[in-house]
Amino acid sequence: MTSMNSPRALGLTSAITAIIADQATKAVVVANADALGSEIAVFPGFNLVFGRNDGVTFGMLGGTPWWGLSLLASSICLWLAIMLYRSDSRIEALAYGAIIGGALGNVIDRVRFGGVTDFLDFYAGQMHWPAFNLADVFVVCGVALLLLASVFERHGNSSRVGQE
Repeated sequence: MTSMNSPRALGLTSAITAIIADQATKAVVVANADALGSEIAVFPGFNLVFGRNDGVTFGMLGGTPWWGLSLLASSICLWLAIMLYRSDSRIEALAYGAIIGGALGNVIDRVRFGGVTDFLDFYAGQMHWPAFNLADVFVVCGVALLLLASVFERHGNSSRVGQE
């Protein structure tokens, strides 16, 4: 049995939180798509928009069948779930959960709509970053957390080697 303080429980909680936050924000955007029109300026450098991306990051692989990208993402999530299950690190578990939850949030959109709902539009002058969503934020933050964890682990291991 997994205790609530275990890395697995933390990872599962992270994944569920990511899915709920992602799907809740997308539901609000979809419900208000007509009101959004082309965009709503929130503050300089940030708009809310409504768009659907049938590809992956930056629209790459656009036109690929939704089920193909969903199958790929689900396969990656399965591999990450195995990594989460094997991890003894709470930081890694949190990161794996965030990535899994974000990826599954986008899979849900692909199954429901044939593409991912994007609505966060950051820009500088006339240059706009491709619109994205909270699922993407969870994936990027999870990957960043994994990278930071590996750096800290390596730094911790090298300092212990010097003391032996």
